[in-house]
Parts: sequence; structure tokens; C-alpha cells
Amino acid sequence: MAGGGQVRPLHEPDAYSTPPYGEPGPWAPAPPVQHPASTPAHGMASAAPPAVTEGEPGPWAPAPPVQHPASTPAHGMASAAPPAVTETAALPVPAQTRPDVADAPPADPWGRYDPWAAAAAAAPLQQAGPATPDGTRRRGRARRVIVGGALLLALVSGGIGGIVGAYLERNGGVGTVTLPQAEKETTGRDPGSVAGIAARALPSVVTLHVSGAGSAGTGTGFVLDERGHILTNDHVVEPAGKNGEITVTFHSGDTARATVVGRDSGYDLAVVKVKGVRGLAPLPLGNSDNVRVGDPVVAIGAPFDLAGTVTSGIISARERPITAGGEKGDGSDVSYVDALQTDAPINPGNSGGPLLDAEARVIGINSAIRSAGDGAELDGGQTGSIGLGFAIPINQGKRVAEELISTGEATHPVIGITLDMDYSGDGARVAAKGSGGGPPVSTGGPGAKAGIEAGDVITEVDGRRVHSGEELIVKTRAHRPGDRLELTLERDGKERTVSLVLGSSDGG
Repeated sequence: MAGGGQVRPLHEPDAYSTPPYGEPGPWAPAPPVQHPASTPAHGMASAAPPAVTEGEPGPWAPAPPVQHPASTPAHGMASAAPPAVTETAALPVPAQTRPDVADAPPADPWGRYDPWAAAAAAAPLQQAGPATPDGTRRRGRARRVIVGGALLLALVSGGIGGIVGAYLERNGGVGTVTLPQAEKETTGRDPGSVAGIAARALPSVVTLHVSGAGSAGTGTGFVLDERGHILTNDHVVEPAGKNGEITVTFHSGDTARATVVGRDSGYDLAVVKVKGVRGLAPLPLGNSDNVRVGDPVVAIGAPFDLAGTVTSGIISARERPITAGGEKGDGSDVSYVDALQTDAPINPGNSGGPLLDAEARVIGINSAIRSAGDGAELDGGQTGSIGLGFAIPINQGKRVAEELISTGEATHPVIGITLDMDYSGDGARVAAKGSGGGPPVSTGGPGAKAGIEAGDVITEVDGRRVHSGEELIVKTRAHRPGDRLELTLERDGKERTVSLVLGSSDGG
């Protein structure tokens, strides 16, 4: 305390005279200890404690001796406790500054340095809370957090994906699906294209449904004129017989009953007629003599009753001799055709339909196909196309159709000879005996007038080679009665040429 009297030491004299607690020595009394303002949590400074001014009277009691706890050095090792200090000199009692006194400038921290607080001040600050784990434990915890987060993310993603997928499957997508598409174009086509040819010809092509005693069939035909005449194959209408029914279905879907005008099995052609139908559009007829191998063609028909079927191909060969029919066994139903061969697909139901050229003109009547089974067949057998189709040339079809419409029958050109159909050599040999026991060369017929005799082998017709009796008939049927032919024949090892005019006979 401030005053004139001697200040009593804080400690009793040391009987052992141990500094600094013994006799008065050179040590000066320790100055009053001032601590820096403590820093609260999160680094925010608190208000400084009121400064203490020495020598001022006041109600405050002297500060007790300051004792410091042992400071803990780094790494947790305890240091030796500092020796206790006994002050023998009188210590001034600090007086607390009164509130009404003006604030003094801050004291020099070095002048009031507390040596015992050095260790505490140097000690690292620690945050309140649990102890910080070491590096290994931190890495382990971080790894567990990452793995757990990944698993959680996978579960959440899977759940969201499942929900979205189920929604899309149930509702057909997030929104309306629009696919790219070409713009609308004009429907017109080049007249010479397959589409152009089909567009012009289809209204004139019809489907025939034929039924009779115990048999039925389907075929194709096409309109010949505005009077209702329709050309088709003989084997198409054959199931109708004399009392059967023939129904014609047009491309428009309209139907009409038809009757047979005339038919000829030797040419495999027939003409039927519908009545009471208006607006018929006849198909224009071409010229089969103008056809060349490789020309493009289009076939229209009703294969397996699929009306209006269009196929295309080329002319594979001309004047291909074929025979078809013969189911009766007596040869009366065998047809001989000097056919146009095409690879346009032709199937059962196509028979009687038109074979068209690039100008949509009829150049043939589809009649037969070569199957992979047992040879040439008409539509009686349910075989399929292998690219070998045959059509009756329209030049022959036109002549026969005109005769059938005019008289109901067709005439056949004949030479007036009987052929040996069992001859296996090259050419057509005249038989030794005629049919029914008559002479093999008809008396007064074209052959007799040309000097043909029994046993002669005919090898050429108009300079074209023939290899069998069937081929000779085919070549003859390709002409009209009254046409002149030149035949090359062999007799007794010698070759000669004869000329004749074809005769006529009624067809069957």
C-alpha cells in the first residue's frame, strides 16, 4: 500500500538463507504481473481487464502472490517446477484505476514481462472438443466416408433409373417421338417404268374364279374389247365344263358372271364374255415378232389368288418349243406352243394374264412354267416359279382369239402327215402308218403334194433346226393356214428341200 511506513515482506525470513527467500539480496521485487487479454473461441478478442494503477487509494485489496502451474513443454513432457519466490522488499500494492480517472496509455509489455508465463504463452493453442485423430485414422475414416458415399450414390441412382425406366416403358417415352421421313411426292411415274406400265395395265386385267363338277380353279385374263370379250388360257376355264360357273373380278373390285365364247386346247386359249359391264378398257396388243431377247417385260396376274400381282423380268428366249397338258392320255389336251421364255416370276394363278412390253402392250399370254420337279406344268400343279416362265406369243393369240370370237372354233395349220412320236433320233420322222390305219401322208394333203413319203426325217423348217416331232408341230402351229413353208428332209441318207402351203383343220 502507498504510505510512508515500511512495507512488511510477503514472506517470513528463511532460516536457511536460501535465495531468494533469505536475507535481502540483489533481487528486486517482482513487478506486478499483467497477462495479455485472453482470446475467446473462434479468435474473437474479449474486452481487456481494467488497468491497475499503483499508488492510488481505493477499496481494492492487495493482489495475492501469483503462483504459476508447471508448464507442459512440447510433446507432453512435464518440466521442473520453477522455485517459489519470497519477496523481502516492500511491494507496492497496486491500486485499481477508478472509473472517473482518465485512461492511461497502455503499459510497455516488455517492462511488465512475466517470466513464469513464458511457457504457458509458448504452448500451442488447442481447440475445445475431442482429440484430433492421427493421419492413419483420418485416412481410414475418409476412405469409409468415400465408400459409403459411393454406395449411397449408386443406390439412389439405381432407384431413380428404375423409376424413370418404368415410366418410359409405361408411357412410351418422355415425349412424342418423331422419326425422319421423306416429304410427300407426286404419285406419277415414268410411263416406261414398271410402276408406269402397271398403272396403265391393271384396270384391264381381271381375275377368274371357275367352279364346276368336282373341280375349281383361279386364273387371270385381260380385256380384249369394249363388248366384254376377255382372253385367257383354256386350262383356266376347263373346270367349268358345260354347266359350271365363271366369275370375273375386275381391278375395281366389281364382279360379273361370264360365259365361254370358244376354247381350243391345242393352243391353250379361250375367250369368255361378260355382259352388262360398262367402262371396260381394252389392253393394246403388241407384235411378238418385234420382241428380242433381253427386252424388259412385266407380268400381271393373280398367283395363288393374289389379284393384281405385278412382277418384272426380261425376255430370256424366243421361239421356245414347249408342250403342256396331256392329262387325258389321248393327246387331245396337249398344247403346242412356240413360246416366249421369261424370267419374270409366274406362279399358279398367273395363267391367262398378260406379258407386257415397255409400252404396256401385250406381247404374250402367260401359260406355263418349268418347275423344279417334273418339267413343264400348267396351273394344275401347285408348283412355284424358278425363273422359267413361258408365254404364248400374242400374234398367235390374236389370230386364235379372232377365230374363237367369230366362229367359236380355231383352225390349225397342218402339213397332212402322221409323225412317229417314239422316234429318238434327231429330227421328226414320218410314221410308217397313219392314225386309225390310214396312210401316214394324207392323200391330196400339203405333204403329199410336196412329195413327202413315209420314213422321211424332217430336220429343218424355214432354215431352223427341229429335233423332235413335238418341235415340228410347234413350228407349224406358229403359222396360219395358207402360209408357205420350206422343209428340209432326209431320205435314204440324202438331204432334200421341199416347199408346201399349210392346210387347215378344225381345232379340238
